[in-house]
Amino acid sequence: MHKTLRIAAVASACAVAAGALYGAGAATAGQSTANSTHEPYNIGLLVKDIDTYYGTAADANGVYQASPTSPYAKDLAAIDKAARKYIDQATRKAHHKGEKPAVVFDIDDTLLLSLDYEKRYNYTYNATTWADYVNKADRPAVFGSPELVQYAAKKGVAVFYNSGLSEAQRTAAVDNLKKIGADVNLDAAHMFLKDKANPPSYLSACATPGTWTCTTVQYKSGTRAHIENDLGYEIIANFGDQYSDLDGGYADRTYKLPNPTYFVS
Repeated sequence: MHKTLRIAAVASACAVAAGALYGAGAATAGQSTANSTHEPYNIGLLVKDIDTYYGTAADANGVYQASPTSPYAKDLAAIDKAARKYIDQATRKAHHKGEKPAVVFDIDDTLLLSLDYEKRYNYTYNATTWADYVNKADRPAVFGSPELVQYAAKKGVAVFYNSGLSEAQRTAAVDNLKKIGADVNLDAAHMFLKDKANPPSYLSACATPGTWTCTTVQYKSGTRAHIENDLGYEIIANFGDQYSDLDGGYADRTYKLPNPTYFVS
């Protein structure tokens, strides 16, 4: 995962319950830019706001965890409740129409929480430390997400994963998802990771062997298009913590999970 901007606007993320679900054309409404002429928000105060939002505390092993009673957890619970109701309705409708319903999940900070990494490295990104962190395969779950994966599967919905993690991190991703209870369709046919050395043909417009120019939106929307057009599924819901996880179409409904710690364009 290439994280292009750390400590993104916490104010918009803290209001995620009201704007978690957005429709076509509204994807940019919650995004902000650094093109401001006034003094930026103080980083020290912003970090305190982020800690308050997550209810951040170190556990007995010194690992930073989010609190299950935090505003973050409450926002996730609201999204989860709405998503379950929608999945139930959309699945019945899809089956009635003879369609194959599917849901798509991002992984980082949609299923696996990287708050400990953010705190430990002061909200900065380094490819080496990030790879080491991912390969430990010991991240906790984003509250409610593994249960939502299982809920969709029990309703007869195909579960896919569409992640910015690299192909080299596949084993760690699978192991970590198993640990948190999201043990559904963790095979290569359902989990799509970046393979810059040998990109799939459906991304040929922006990626060829050894050359990768795909933006996050191109990569993720292109993968969803493959799931729908080539594999024959109807994506009823797409879940991600970044707007770039959700933009580009090929999903009936999108759910934006809160993440005030970084922004991926």
